[in-house]
Amino acid sequence: MSTAEAGPTVQTDTTIIDRNPATGEVIAEIPCADAGAVDQAVDRARAALPAWAALGIDGRTEFLERVARRLEDPALIEKLAGLIVAEMGKPIVSARREAESLPSGIRNIAAACAAALAPIEQSRDGTTTRITREPLGVVAAITPWNFPLSMAKEVIAPALTAGNTVVFKPSEIVPLTGAEMYAAFAAELPAGVIELVQGDEATGKALVAAPIDMIGFVGSVGAGRHIMASAAGSLKRLVLELGGKDPMIVCRGADLERAADYAVRESMRNTGQVCCSVERIYVERDVAPEFTELVAAKAGELSTGPGTEDVFMGPMASEQQRANVLGQLDDARRKGARVVCGGGSIEGPGYFMQPTVVTDVDESMELLTEETFGPVATIRVVDDAEQALGLANASPFGLGASVWTADNARGVSLAARLESGQVGVNRGLGGVGDPPWAGAKQSGFGYLGSPDGYRQFTRPLTISWDDPDSTP
Repeated sequence: MSTAEAGPTVQTDTTIIDRNPATGEVIAEIPCADAGAVDQAVDRARAALPAWAALGIDGRTEFLERVARRLEDPALIEKLAGLIVAEMGKPIVSARREAESLPSGIRNIAAACAAALAPIEQSRDGTTTRITREPLGVVAAITPWNFPLSMAKEVIAPALTAGNTVVFKPSEIVPLTGAEMYAAFAAELPAGVIELVQGDEATGKALVAAPIDMIGFVGSVGAGRHIMASAAGSLKRLVLELGGKDPMIVCRGADLERAADYAVRESMRNTGQVCCSVERIYVERDVAPEFTELVAAKAGELSTGPGTEDVFMGPMASEQQRANVLGQLDDARRKGARVVCGGGSIEGPGYFMQPTVVTDVDESMELLTEETFGPVATIRVVDDAEQALGLANASPFGLGASVWTADNARGVSLAARLESGQVGVNRGLGGVGDPPWAGAKQSGFGYLGSPDGYRQFTRPLTISWDDPDSTP
């Protein structure tokens, strides 16, 4: 067992035990930063703020370009991918793709930020008004384990481009991945512009309570509520990208083969550990038997194994994560649900689970009402699309959704009535341009991406003056 450095902060005797989810073996033991260490990191970020903000967007973008070039190093890409596989179990092909996309993602965000934050100046009747976007100050970036590079980038890159400094706390499940990403930024940025604190929930709470100006958090709804309550006392700015319970509506006449492919892929990819996984499938009664059969057959063909192998599904990220999913399945079985594929853990070392398909579910079951975050396709038969819409919208979650129908126009009409941040019609959630990643209801507060999202890392400053030579 090794001990990994957690960054330039004072530590406590409390440690993170970093385990490989494919084997259960300990990778590293990492000291947690206490409140004092967190405050020291915030102080360093605060001291670095004036000079970083004074560089202007062009100057800051030049530094982020250096970071992007460093992250293009093939050896670093492989190191990052290997750490993701080792710490949270993602299959190597997906982990490598995440690492490879990081440099271009940073560049794209920096360029889009620069455009979104450009000053606006207007004159009329001898008066000129200029609106600029000013940095908020020190931003806490508290990011998840399921996409440890991609989601961290979505908070860190716009925060830095906007002129803020950052204190970065990666998830305790992926501390080594987070530390390696931090090191790439820290090697190119001025001292203090980005700081790293490692730790568990206690460290996260200390960071939220620290004298920071904004919190960018990606994680569970429960944690988001606690952060929001803690931030209220000093009115810290917030962007919270939270969990989901995404519905998928399958109408009669839809291409069932394509819909089943999507249902299986989006329920099971990353072992179901995706905030926008398909977690509730509503199928019109006429086509439910055929659709269920297709989904069960396709799920049964998925490969499962260590992320180092060429598999579709790796292990669950932790023993607790698997236990949560198995608990929901047990609750559903007791209440009458029928498991048509999988349904249990896989014997042997590590935290593996079978790809699972469940039907005969209803709203009394946690499997249909609480976020599952595991490889489970849950099929609920409905009489028609109107019933599906009502059930889909009855949830407190509202992250993503999809509608599958033979008629795109009807699909768009149904999609417009879904209480979700983003909806796909006969396709997934990705779209054209730079739309915001937004959660309705309890799936988010604020949003990431898009010009409006980038502006949330700033405050507007309006200055107006009169031209003495003008004639009113």
